Amino acid sequence: MEISYSYTRKRSEFGRPCAFSDRPPEITVDIPPDPSMASAFILRNPVDTSVQHTCDMSEHEVNTERVEVKSHGLNHVEGGWPKDINPQDMEQTLRFRKKVEKDEKYVNTIMHLCTLMEHCVKQNNAIDVYEEYFGEEEMAEVEDEPLSAKTINIISAGSKLTSVFDVLLSKRDPNVTKRTATHLSWHPDTSKKLAVAYSSLEFQHSMKDMSCDSYIWDLEDPHKPELVLKPSSPLVTLEYNPKDSHILVGGCYNGQMAYWDTRKGELPVEVSTVEFSHRDPVYGAIWLQSKTGTECFSASTDGQVLWWDIRKLSEPTETLVLDITRRGLLKEALGAVSLEFEPTMPTKFMVGTEQGIIIACNRKAKTPAEKITSTYSGHHGAVYALVRNPFFPQIFLTVGDRTARIWSEEIKESSIMLTKYHLSYLTDGCWSTVKPAVFFTTRSDGTLDVWDFLIKQKDPSLSLKICDEPLFSLRLQDNGYVVGCGSKLGTVTLLEISGLCTLQKNEKTLANAMFEREVRREKILEARHREMRLKERARSEAQEIEEEQVPVEGPQEVFGRVRREYFEIIEAELQRRVQAETQ
Repeated sequence: MEISYSYTRKRSEFGRPCAFSDRPPEITVDIPPDPSMASAFILRNPVDTSVQHTCDMSEHEVNTERVEVKSHGLNHVEGGWPKDINPQDMEQTLRFRKKVEKDEKYVNTIMHLCTLMEHCVKQNNAIDVYEEYFGEEEMAEVEDEPLSAKTINIISAGSKLTSVFDVLLSKRDPNVTKRTATHLSWHPDTSKKLAVAYSSLEFQHSMKDMSCDSYIWDLEDPHKPELVLKPSSPLVTLEYNPKDSHILVGGCYNGQMAYWDTRKGELPVEVSTVEFSHRDPVYGAIWLQSKTGTECFSASTDGQVLWWDIRKLSEPTETLVLDITRRGLLKEALGAVSLEFEPTMPTKFMVGTEQGIIIACNRKAKTPAEKITSTYSGHHGAVYALVRNPFFPQIFLTVGDRTARIWSEEIKESSIMLTKYHLSYLTDGCWSTVKPAVFFTTRSDGTLDVWDFLIKQKDPSLSLKICDEPLFSLRLQDNGYVVGCGSKLGTVTLLEISGLCTLQKNEKTLANAMFEREVRREKILEARHREMRLKERARSEAQEIEEEQVPVEGPQEVFGRVRREYFEIIEAELQRRVQAETQ
């Protein structure tokens, strides 16, 4: 039996004002004077008194937890029909309605529902939930929050960081022999999990007892990995399936492809056979936009792009050789180190190569030679990052050698914008998912740079020293607030961004105008260079024609011409001396 208490109070007593009344004074303490202390009294003359003529101020700070708000929608479709009734067939639905209307419970149910429906109709007539109360006012421009730093959690020992970032987490490779965190992949449904591929890419320094494991980390329990992935060869790349978050695909150091189902454990469900796999490490693996959600493709430094279906991973479904001469020769192919695919353009993809050339491809071309549509050349070394702008897909970012470059698909000769040449090599880069002109780059000296080309283009808006060893990989969450950086020694540092995550009112328009202006400028320069090359070619051809028209002199003719020129020079010198003596 539950014990309950009931407290009652009259409604008229709620909010009653307090009644104060006057009363005579009352002495609580009375301290009489002590005559014996009068002899110790010293008169101070003069008296100095200081006064601070300012108000007393106090400053308080409070740190509250973030509140995540999610919007949910409801799509209502006609339902409730039995399985044997087709709602699209009018005869079946009419026959079923007549049968139901004859039932006695039908009238009682309708009468009960009519009362509820009448209440809802009256409520909708009284309040218009879609009314715009402040439609006339212009939306105020939202300013970025001020730059600040707040340390939330640091797992591993390291130097203290102060920046516009919040250090969320720092993870290290659990193994004794440290390996490079070669690739990061965020969980597609929640931002609480991170898959990290660990591998040593230095062939001469690889050890026999080096671990092949890679890990899935849960950010809410960062002390140990949530799941250990055990491939046959170390993973160079690892990607979550955007349609099924339990599925991951990985590219191995020995060229094989493998996929995991986290519900089935740590071992791969299936691995591609060695004879049909890549011959070099797989540096890129991306899921394709397909109905089944089981298709992906990969690229390697062996010069091949292979398409796979994880339902039959024993051999690839399609192959493309990256031979820009379009002869399809594997010995002439360029090694791929980065891969890019935009779901809004399902037939196009791009490949960054070791030779600094970016190859644009079209998968649906008729012949293998036509699949390589165009090339872009601008880097002096390998293209380590290749990413399209999420707001303007025709604009893409490349990172290689000591610079990061921004390209347009319309301009093949050169990039439209680029960063300064750094003292250290750049290793990775990515666009911001919330601001169209902001991108991130990592360097081999352990520095993370944040660039905002709308503010300044000569120097980064922020440079943050993450660690002493080189940074190797970089990945930004879809919400644009948290970025992960993987280092050469396997340390993964997660940073929360504050101050660069709010899209301004006209920022997208300004970024588009900036890109279009640079594209027009490059087109004018390209046309000018083409005109100069044509003039130079015409001048060289004219010189060749003139040389062909000049008759060829024989040895006697050359000797006679030189003899005449010699005596003419001597005679002119004698005349000059004679004139000088007469003067």
